[in-house]
Amino acid sequence: MAAPTGAVGKQGEIIIATQGKSKLKVLFADDEPSLQELMKLELPRMGHQVTVCPDGLTAVAALKRNNFDCAIVDLDMPGLNGIEVIAKLSEEAPHTDAVVLTGKSSLESAIAALRHGAFDYLTKPCKLVELEALLARVAEKRELTNKYLAMKHRVESLEGTTRLVGESKAMQRVRNLIAKVAPTNSAVLILGETGTGKELAARSVHDHSLRADMPFVPVNAGALPESLIESELFGHRKGAFTGADENRTGLFEVANGGTLFLDEIGELPKSMQAKLLRVLESGEIRRVGDNESFTIDVRLICATNRQLDDMVADDEFREDLMYRINTFEVKLPPLRERVEDIPELAAHLMARFRPGQTLSADFVSAEVAESLASYDWPGNVRELANVVEHASILCDHGAVEMEHLPSRFTTPRRKKKTVGATLREIEMVAIEDALERHQGSKPKVAEELGVSLKTLYNKINQAEQLRESA
Repeated sequence: MAAPTGAVGKQGEIIIATQGKSKLKVLFADDEPSLQELMKLELPRMGHQVTVCPDGLTAVAALKRNNFDCAIVDLDMPGLNGIEVIAKLSEEAPHTDAVVLTGKSSLESAIAALRHGAFDYLTKPCKLVELEALLARVAEKRELTNKYLAMKHRVESLEGTTRLVGESKAMQRVRNLIAKVAPTNSAVLILGETGTGKELAARSVHDHSLRADMPFVPVNAGALPESLIESELFGHRKGAFTGADENRTGLFEVANGGTLFLDEIGELPKSMQAKLLRVLESGEIRRVGDNESFTIDVRLICATNRQLDDMVADDEFREDLMYRINTFEVKLPPLRERVEDIPELAAHLMARFRPGQTLSADFVSAEVAESLASYDWPGNVRELANVVEHASILCDHGAVEMEHLPSRFTTPRRKKKTVGATLREIEMVAIEDALERHQGSKPKVAEELGVSLKTLYNKINQAEQLRESA
């Protein structure tokens, strides 16, 4: 290893570094000259850059001028003791991990330092192998933290902003409701047609709540197989059922401290509705195959495009659960009721599909703008996103023209008879329209219509059987 090089810093600190890349930038503060000299030699040998300070005041001054990954401080120093230095550390450099040095007779002080936020402690006389292992753990923790922050940044970039776009009166009303309920812990029920942005609204509630720094866990109740719903939500113990080869953490536990967003709550089977109600009333969950329950702290936000009142009347949904999840209701308007928001929404979506490009005010032609405004948007904002993405692929430059829109905007749509039709026939009209919009993609059709993929296949198969028997 290259020999360490040194420099005298301000107010008495000595900066020692190896030539080349260092693992950590370490601040070492102790009033024992022999220990200072040891650290000037050994920390660079381990690959770290070290700044050595003879007392607490010098250490705090160094913290104000430089960034450190780790600060190793003696508990008993003149001027400022180790606890006081850690207190200053939390103000000046909250991302610096603190390690305290203490004599064996001062373990109570070391524990007090841990309560003040210290990462760990070492007892004197300090063994170099223990110091090296401790610094390796600091480096590992910082690496994991950096990876987490990078991943969080990537996820946020992919998800985009949680800002609800649109200045119509309907959207202003939605934003006002979210601003009122977000700071509370109340359960929220978000209503609206498929594609109106219910998950985005739920994220907005979470991001403006006191839980914003904790997990937001979305789960689509309609997409979970009925046999696995309980395991997915509450987790299971190894061997609880066939195929349970290992312990599994449930989504409620993953969301602990944060928010669980349960979309398509109307698709939850009656048996699971009872178990969900028990969790909401007790604040406890029990993994499948486990005899012990444990407490969780989760805010629940639910969403549905179905009429829960009608489902209660038809004995498809528990009335007591409906009241439990519907402490506060937010209803999202369909896009056809806020057509004045379409230009802003289209621009927002185009910017997402064309990152880094500057959009002109007239990035769509007048004919396209009129066509978008007059369309009925059965798929709401999700369908608009599909249309804008389609146009962004075909339109290389200039304004979006009619030729860049999907064919349903450029060819006359045949009028489908619904007057006098049966409910099954009306359902098939909606399914056929959605299949046409999504070029036959059944998962996308199921998502747009707000039904599970299994339900969609069943309805299509029933329609085919009726045609064959006719």
